[in-house]
Amino acid sequence: MFVIFNNFKYNMVLSNRPPSEKGLLMHNRNLLHEAIPLPAAVVYQSRLKNNLHWMQTFADHKGVVLAPHGKTTMTPRFFQWQKAAGAWGLSVATVSQAQAAADAGIGRILMANQLVGRANMAAVSELLTQSETLLYCLVDNVDNVRELGGFFAARQQVLPVLIEVGVVGGRCGCRTADEVLTLAEAVAQQPALQLVGVETYEGMVRGDQPEIAVRQHLTRVRDLTLRLLAEDRFDTEQVILTGAGSAWYDLVADIFGSTGDPRLLPVLRPGCYLIHDQGIYAQAQAQVRARLGGHCPAPGDLQSSLEVWAYVQSLPEPGMAILTLGKRDAAFDAGLPQPVLHARPGPDCQARTAPADWQLVKIMDQHSIMHTRTDHDLRVGDIIALATSHPCLTFDKWREIVMIDDDYNVIEEVPTCF
Repeated sequence: MFVIFNNFKYNMVLSNRPPSEKGLLMHNRNLLHEAIPLPAAVVYQSRLKNNLHWMQTFADHKGVVLAPHGKTTMTPRFFQWQKAAGAWGLSVATVSQAQAAADAGIGRILMANQLVGRANMAAVSELLTQSETLLYCLVDNVDNVRELGGFFAARQQVLPVLIEVGVVGGRCGCRTADEVLTLAEAVAQQPALQLVGVETYEGMVRGDQPEIAVRQHLTRVRDLTLRLLAEDRFDTEQVILTGAGSAWYDLVADIFGSTGDPRLLPVLRPGCYLIHDQGIYAQAQAQVRARLGGHCPAPGDLQSSLEVWAYVQSLPEPGMAILTLGKRDAAFDAGLPQPVLHARPGPDCQARTAPADWQLVKIMDQHSIMHTRTDHDLRVGDIIALATSHPCLTFDKWREIVMIDDDYNVIEEVPTCF
């Protein structure tokens, strides 16, 4: 499970229970039997494994490789599952995330950011010294290239880098072809740097016709990479061409994977697919499926695997329930969590689908307000399971995640490393 309770606090909870109840909690580890203090972040193992294999199958059929973005879960156990399923590597955003991935045994780590600041450079240098991990980072600035080159030359290390290509008004990355060429020349002047590829994040593309704009951007990045390849600008025989968040990965696979040049290695970096959701990524996946039409190479589909379980804490007014879940427990940036299951603890406890008119309408630090029918069948102490939108910002609130089977039995409590 993954809750804000750590093991010490959980053991304290147990120590204050009567012996008969301790036995229930320790030996009948089922959420419906109140085996876990709530609120808790809960992942269904079967759904997660479905998503794991669905995306790997998609990539394999498209002739691309995966470097899933680990920042979504920051859960080493999940990193290892992704590697075992066939992932080429893992993407991260920060040096501390890179260290966590290396500690989990990931051999290739793509830090999808520029490496800025001497303390961060020193941490990467130490990571490369202490492990056999191959770490890549991005560059989009000549001054940063010079700083990196000098730093790693002094340590007699070579750092592989990719040029980042961005979009006007977006985030990081070179905006023009001339900037890309200038940066390639700057990297060539630094013996401690090795130019190994080109990166972009198409999720920053905006416009009235986003699909057209994304296709145009990806085609531009692909053609720039082919130009650099034709001009012999890279320092390796195999050149990485990488993009793809969790919304446009199908277009990236089609455009980056269709060059026909065996020297290019197309790498997709989706992160949220492993957990998925019932919000923004469910909508994005529906659009992916629409673009694929009847030609999806992977059977089935992604499934929302994360819920946050909470108690009904108070029923202060007709049609209003206060839940033991708040901003510190679940993401609320892309829509409020919404009830999906209702259960009443007891000998014959069963989880039933929550009525459609039960809606979370407000969330506070440690509470939320759920509106119901005035004739609702609710009691204080009932359990509500809520689906979320944007899994990244739910995971980072928990030091442990509760993994369960389809009968709500606790399989294990998996640590995160935020």
